[in-house]
Order: sequence, then structure tokens, then C-alpha cells
Amino acid sequence: QVQLVESGGGSVQAGGSLRLSCAASGALYRRYSMTWFRQAPGKAREGVGVFYIGGGSTDYADSVKGRFTISQDNAKNTLYLQMNSLKPEDTGMYYCAARIGYYDGSWSRGEAYHYWGQGTQVTISS
Repeated sequence: QVQLVESGGGSVQAGGSLRLSCAASGALYRRYSMTWFRQAPGKAREGVGVFYIGGGSTDYADSVKGRFTISQDNAKNTLYLQMNSLKPEDTGMYYCAARIGYYDGSWSRGEAYHYWGQGTQVTISS
């Protein structure tokens, strides 16, 4: 079992920054990747970016490339999502998710993940 708890959401104006955290606990050694997703009201869930536990590589959705950065603090078992130059379209509930075991499909498929946090709300005003 892996437990995930997100924090750091809030309301900021466009152009601002936020840093989201995802604290992980449990069987952490089993994780293959961790991904940030978001979902705006009335819209489909969207993969924001992935962090591969083994090598530390990342990948991002085109909509956030150059603005968002994922990192991990191993000592704290915490995944971060640094969000800069925020836009109103970044508004939504943000979730972190953990994948157990190797997977060679698309990282943005929510069905590929075994554990999810409860989410943290991000609201960007224009």
C-alpha cells in the first residue's frame, strides 16, 4: 500500500506561482513512477507531468512545458510540482498518483496508476 497526501493548493493571480507537494508513505520501494494529474470542472482528467522513480527523469504535457517542474525530495518522500507563469486554464483539482511496477504505455493514462491522493485545489484568476 502507498498513501499519498497533496498540499499547497490555493488561489493566485495569473502570472503567479504555486508549489504543490505530494507526501508519500507506505511501500515506497514498489513505485515505478509518480504523476501529477489535474481536472477542471466539466473537463476530462489531464496528465500534467510524470517523475520516474528509478532514474529521476520527467516528462510533461505540452500545455505546461517550460512552466511546470516536477522534483522529488527523497529524504522527505515528497514529490513537488513547481508551477510558474500560471494561467487561468491551469485551474483545477490537482492529484498525484503512483504507479507500481514497470509500464511502457502512456504515462498520462490515469488507468495505469494504482494509488491516488485526495487532491488539492488550484484556482488562477485573470
